[in-house]
Amino acid sequence: MSQHAARQAAVKKPANPAESEWLRQARAGDASAFDQLMKPYRKPLHTHCYRMLGSPFDADDALQETLLAAWRGLGSFEARSSLATWLNSIATRICLRMISKRPRRLTSGDLAAPLRSTAELGEPVPGPVWMEPMPESELAASEDPAAILLRREHIGLAFVALLQHLPGMQRAVLLLREVLGYSAAETADILGTTVASANSALQRSRQTMRAKTPATVQSGEMPHVDAQGLEPLLHSFVSAWESRDLTAMVNLLAEDVRFTMPPLPAWFSGRAFVGKFFAERVFETPWRLQPLRGNGQPGFACYLKQAGDDRFRPGGVVLLSIANGHITAIDSFLDPAVCRRFGMHDEVQ
Repeated sequence: MSQHAARQAAVKKPANPAESEWLRQARAGDASAFDQLMKPYRKPLHTHCYRMLGSPFDADDALQETLLAAWRGLGSFEARSSLATWLNSIATRICLRMISKRPRRLTSGDLAAPLRSTAELGEPVPGPVWMEPMPESELAASEDPAAILLRREHIGLAFVALLQHLPGMQRAVLLLREVLGYSAAETADILGTTVASANSALQRSRQTMRAKTPATVQSGEMPHVDAQGLEPLLHSFVSAWESRDLTAMVNLLAEDVRFTMPPLPAWFSGRAFVGKFFAERVFETPWRLQPLRGNGQPGFACYLKQAGDDRFRPGGVVLLSIANGHITAIDSFLDPAVCRRFGMHDEVQ
């Protein structure tokens, strides 16, 4: 299946035979029928809102507003487009309104230069500032292999971070065209603009994305590690971290690896400095790592044991970026709300 066909399949699913009946009942005021009607659309809408907003918590708000608006406006839905298109239109406009009122979500590199010393990591930067990860269980699922690959490509931390650099309208056009597979005419209709304006926004968004994407990624010089090589690498990563084996850890890192840790502003770039951070700060404390996934990437729930404690407590959610058999990014999210969202326990032995 081509990328375009996979996108179209993700948007224009075969109609559920019961959908028309649920729609009829929901229009008559049956809330339970509305819940059934919305059930297959909730995760795709939530995922779309997450891409737009860069935070699953903001996406929660946008989804709830979308469902409320859909419930109130169901009587005006004339089925001239699919229900999915109508809902995507509502969700996109709500996200655009939220983007206009809130600062964009940042990554560590947007806020400060990388550190060369581990002595002072700074104070946490509070508030809705940081881009946040999405648990894998919350992402829209697909049984089609091509669609699964596209989902991973279009939900990774790097892609979502790049989106946050785009103005709201460009962000919306890029996602509607390149991810959800709508035509220029459909996109213009969804956004209430002209085809020429939508095409212009798409061109500008592509230029920005290319300009901010590393050349090695653009040229395909850093392919993702295959599944056969992934498990040994992840096992080695856990072993090196839990045993505090610096040599083993450094050997897993790419030369240009980065280590981020929002909401702390500190981050490190390059194998030498990331290794220094592990040696001087991370490995001062015992750790336990449990596997998880987010944003289509492998990762770990990381628990640490402080001096005098007999239990390991939540330390953060770590997601890894991997290419050419090495780790290119370790993104560690320390916010307790993110830890809870990923289902981390209050303690482990």
